[in-house]
Amino acid sequence: MTASTEYAVTDPATGEIIRTYPTATDADIEAALAAASTAYRSWTPSTTVAERSALLREVSRLHEERREELAAIIVREMGKKLDDALGEVDFSAAIYGFYAERAEALLVDEPVPLLDGEGSALIRRGPFGVLLGIMPWNFPSYQVARFAGPNLAVGNTILLKHAPQCPESAAALEQLFRDAGFPEGAYVNVYATNEQVATMIGDPRVAGVSLTGSERAGSAVAELAGRHLKKVVLELGGSDPFLLLGTDDLDAAVEAAASARLDNAGQSCNAAKRFIVVDDLYEPFLEKFTATVLASDVAPLSSVAAAERLEEQVDRAVLQGATLVTAGTRVAASYPPGVLTGVTSANDAYHEELFGPVAVVFRVASEDEAVALANDTPFGLGSYVFAADPEQAARVADRIEAGMVFVNGVLLDSPELPFGGIKSSGFGRELGHFGLEEFVNKKLIRTVH
Repeated sequence: MTASTEYAVTDPATGEIIRTYPTATDADIEAALAAASTAYRSWTPSTTVAERSALLREVSRLHEERREELAAIIVREMGKKLDDALGEVDFSAAIYGFYAERAEALLVDEPVPLLDGEGSALIRRGPFGVLLGIMPWNFPSYQVARFAGPNLAVGNTILLKHAPQCPESAAALEQLFRDAGFPEGAYVNVYATNEQVATMIGDPRVAGVSLTGSERAGSAVAELAGRHLKKVVLELGGSDPFLLLGTDDLDAAVEAAASARLDNAGQSCNAAKRFIVVDDLYEPFLEKFTATVLASDVAPLSSVAAAERLEEQVDRAVLQGATLVTAGTRVAASYPPGVLTGVTSANDAYHEELFGPVAVVFRVASEDEAVALANDTPFGLGSYVFAADPEQAARVADRIEAGMVFVNGVLLDSPELPFGGIKSSGFGRELGHFGLEEFVNKKLIRTVH
């Protein structure tokens, strides 16, 4: 994105621009920084965790009240199916509700036992400062919730830079926070350019940055943040493995695999993307899985450009020796579901993230080979292990190099569960108490009596 890039709602299917929003001026950015800093210096010290939790409870309620409106915006901006968009808004409401109910307990003072026994010591959890959140397009409401919810509970104030194709969600959410009772500066939407984002990261009033996005964006933000000694949390891409080592119900495993690949039309960082199947299950799994994937009704991708990128990756994979079974051909942003086999380490697709409804299926001879293949990736976000033997499942889960492992289940994300990865998938955690702890000043208070 350059300084001239428009924030615009664009019909994903046709590429038609429905409405544009003005990109921030430098004066707008300064005003946003000033407002967030003022709120942190005035509003935060004057409120308690309980009072901020009450505001988040209202945010949760307003998500429920406005769910149809917020979901319709998501559908317009990135083409998500309405039922999926409604589910996203409901999940967002649950996240705000979780922190509204739990923040006080999670932020309580923590006594530190002293070795010499003289006096007392405790850790007091307090706010970190003004935070800049840089959000992606694939979950316009949920991504904001998992960043803003815990940090507003702590007392941090928020500058929120949404994806250029989600300006309507950005505006609607900012208005929702105002209507919930948050004061000016507590949550500020900025239609910023990349150059203005760099300015904000370097500004001394900003204490930390959280980004969900691509490896390239994460690398650029981490470099800037490091240069200015700013704490950063990164949730980047993933090429999550789905290991099928054994099952008592192949049909259920196939259904789970397809759901894990096709959720949000495959446009999810922690979707299962590489399916690693042991010899004795490979042929029946591949037959049933391919039939299920090809028969699935998926929404268009978020844009024509996104579909073109996926098409280029898949075409290149086939040219390099892979076999593609597909439900059809791309039409504008509509990309047909497909299954790739015969992908080797010499194929670019072996190392890439395919962000759409295309699965890569591998055959392995043993548990050790399955684990080695699962870990042979630059990414390390999530993973899935399906096994009939509980001991094998636990053993393999321990060996997987990822931030998250889901055993015999998919789509199990929940507000209390930490979300995040390792390697090129980023660092830091969101959701649960681990997400709350990322931008907290854990202040030691040692007293001699």
